[in-house]
Amino acid sequence: MDKRLFTSESVTEGHPDKVCDQIADAILDDILAGDPSARVAIEVCATTGMVLVFGEVSTEEHYADIPAIVRDVVKDVGYNDSSLGFDYKTCAVLSSIKEQSADIALGVDDATDTDSADEFDRTGAGDQGMMFGYACDETEELMPLPIMLAHALTERLTEARKSGELEWLRPDGKSQVTVEYIDGVPERVDTVVVSCQHSDDVDIETVEKEIIDRVIMRAIPQEYLDDDTKIYINPTGRFVIGGPAGDSGVTGRKIIVDTYGGFCPHGGGALSGKDPTKVDRSAAYMARYVCKNLVASGVCRKAELQVAYAIGMAHPVSVYVNTFGTGVVDDRIIAKIVNEVFDLRPKAIIKKLSLDRPIYRATSNYGHFGRAGFSWEETDSVDRIKEALKKYNF
Repeated sequence: MDKRLFTSESVTEGHPDKVCDQIADAILDDILAGDPSARVAIEVCATTGMVLVFGEVSTEEHYADIPAIVRDVVKDVGYNDSSLGFDYKTCAVLSSIKEQSADIALGVDDATDTDSADEFDRTGAGDQGMMFGYACDETEELMPLPIMLAHALTERLTEARKSGELEWLRPDGKSQVTVEYIDGVPERVDTVVVSCQHSDDVDIETVEKEIIDRVIMRAIPQEYLDDDTKIYINPTGRFVIGGPAGDSGVTGRKIIVDTYGGFCPHGGGALSGKDPTKVDRSAAYMARYVCKNLVASGVCRKAELQVAYAIGMAHPVSVYVNTFGTGVVDDRIIAKIVNEVFDLRPKAIIKKLSLDRPIYRATSNYGHFGRAGFSWEETDSVDRIKEALKKYNF
């Protein structure tokens, strides 16, 4: 037997980097609600008692009350007491916003790689870069098991805190799950790590017992746990100082948490705070959509897609497919099917997935993929894939 271990992590919405992602996407949503064609690239930093918002916004139809949006997000996350070192009522909010560079806008507004009058040919990519998508048949969501279990833990941490079930929990927290694979199939959970911010008046024994009973045992299916599963709760023994007061936060520092937990390569571009003309975001969503539909159609059990763009050009410069030997036909044929069935031009992606809407705050916690309710998680192209496959006598 071939035994291997793979680990993924997740973080709660009170993690300082995630606070920043949520603020950036809340600002984006507010602007898109007033102007769906706005160009937005927002970055956020947070530290003890302060939030800095900066970036580029181009819109003639909407004014965003950035301080109010910031405070609403911080309050919703749960930083509502100055004793936490970060409080929505008293934190300073600084902003420095300018318009999108005219040089960038030039290529987005009028693509340079074609003279076609087709509206989808006229919108170029907002930057160069390569984006990856992934899907596999390990879980019902067609996602890798380690990242789904890690997200389940952090979601359960937040639920237990916000409901008052564990009143000593505080907003910051992390999880980490190691899954043992045997011959490529996930068989058991080898190790679970949970680090959770807590009040100063609770002892570590209580934290350990309650997290095991009320979080781990409820979030991880029992069939994956056994007597050899190792569990570590707050390994340092104390986690009172947390959030932006314990560690400064910045947008885009949790891109592996946001995607596939390390199961798939990453092009390096962050997601939150960017409008959909930025292919870092829109093409990453489309790549997931393509891969999920490939696996759902039965063409393969695993699918990885890379799509790459040049700034100002509408058509991708490359499309790469890898099914890790699980495809019913050669990967080169599957790549042809992808190009036949899916339109990977930026404006076509925006239209297909309805990305010019205020949907983004909801994406900024517990992963952008493997969650119901998002257009890129639909499997409505399965029939088209099967039809395209017939051309190749399959």
